[in-house]
Amino acid sequence: MSDAQVEGRGRGGRGGRGGGRAARQAKRSGGGEKAPAYITRKIGYFEIFDEEGLATIERNADIILKEIGIEFRDDPETLQIWKDAGADVQGERVRFEEGMLRKIITDSAPSMITQHARNAERTVKIGDGHTVLVPAYGSPFIRNLDEGRRYATIEDFRNFVKLAYMSPGLHHSGGTVCEPVDLPVNKRHLDMVYSHIRYSDKPFMGSVTAPERAQDTVDMAKITFGEDFVDQNCVVINLINANSPMVFDDTMLGALKVYARNNQACVISPFILAGAMSPVTVMGTLSQILAEAMAGMALTQLVRKGAPVVFGTFASSISMQSGAPTFGSPEPSLVLYGAAQLARRLGVPFRSGGGLNASKVPDAQAAYESANTLQTAALAGVNFMLHTAGWLEGGLSMGYEKFVMDADQAAMIGRLLTGPDMSENGQAMDAIREVGPGNHFLGCAHTQANFETAFYRSPLADNNSFEQWESEGSKTMEVRANEYWKKLLNEYEAPAIDPGVDEALQEFIAKKKAAVPDSNI
Repeated sequence: MSDAQVEGRGRGGRGGRGGGRAARQAKRSGGGEKAPAYITRKIGYFEIFDEEGLATIERNADIILKEIGIEFRDDPETLQIWKDAGADVQGERVRFEEGMLRKIITDSAPSMITQHARNAERTVKIGDGHTVLVPAYGSPFIRNLDEGRRYATIEDFRNFVKLAYMSPGLHHSGGTVCEPVDLPVNKRHLDMVYSHIRYSDKPFMGSVTAPERAQDTVDMAKITFGEDFVDQNCVVINLINANSPMVFDDTMLGALKVYARNNQACVISPFILAGAMSPVTVMGTLSQILAEAMAGMALTQLVRKGAPVVFGTFASSISMQSGAPTFGSPEPSLVLYGAAQLARRLGVPFRSGGGLNASKVPDAQAAYESANTLQTAALAGVNFMLHTAGWLEGGLSMGYEKFVMDADQAAMIGRLLTGPDMSENGQAMDAIREVGPGNHFLGCAHTQANFETAFYRSPLADNNSFEQWESEGSKTMEVRANEYWKKLLNEYEAPAIDPGVDEALQEFIAKKKAAVPDSNI
């Protein structure tokens, strides 16, 4: 059976309809070509550690795991899983023999994950040289040029899902793209997951704020794709953060077990602010990251052998003067480069990176810091780049203008990673022969044949003369971005969905909401 036939077996209108205006926007952006569902990398990796350096980090991680251990708090089931696997369990502290976790991971964790989308044309591959760019995640506030900073609502959440759907450089709908604080905490996950399914047909992330919310995500995926399909295929990917240093809490562990048992992907991400949650040094931070990540990844394999898992890390630094998080600085880039190498040695996909910055508005600081992290992640070989678009204020705010600016950069990253055209057309010898010495290439046949696709064309950057820019209102990038996201939302058309699936999802949500009172915990 072909891949297309397998993908077509799920429910929910998962055929080839790409979604009207979104498909046309994808073709216009980036030079006339339809944007691919994900990036297939054709350039090399930037690697900073030699064999000796990597072996040292791995050896130190094994020392951490054996001598210090990892705490798994308030979760007796997980402790029993480790005890049954042969780990040394003393209270909530678990210690592991040298090489134990590495063997568990390499024996069964897949090197590449295929995450199926509701629209089969948008199914993505994560790992083995493939990269997926994903919106930012988790902000309680939004910011835009019209309103400034305010708390996010479910309407904002839907808007960002729609913008991600309309952005050719983004391959994924993301997860908690912003926190809709106008909805009860114990029920908002239902509206968020539904929004991803209804207002986009790109892949999406699930809820991890409680095990039962993770289960609701799985159940909604089963309604959308079919129960048997979900059991045998990854349709949702989920962020499981370690509570660094060297702790996993019961909330994250509960969500991890729900998703792993249902064969859905977990991104195991130590959350590091170096100097506070790890040592101040690159090598020390990497050793701790590797120990924590291996503990979480191995646990997924003990819950269900072969469950898809991603080596994740969120690593930044702090100001040693104020304690505030800092982004886009050299040391976290070195950590990211090293962690990517360690993930490849383990043979699992890697998550990190994004448009990280501490700026409160989409200004020069935001641009510099975001560009540093985005470029590092691209060159390092990140396979799942969470926080690609929208991030402001250290993650506290999701910016409308920043989102479309970052999505533009994401499309450029896609062009960079696919490398140069090595074909006969790419060599352009016919053009050189035609033009000859002393003439220009603007009118030659090769240029005319390739002008639409030769160079990336930004929908936001202004490259006109000063006089033309001034005559058109002297608009800054932020003003142009403000106009652009409004234009995208005005042009948005929802992708098709099976009416029966949509009805079943809404019935499921209504039943779940009616079963318990609203709560803000």
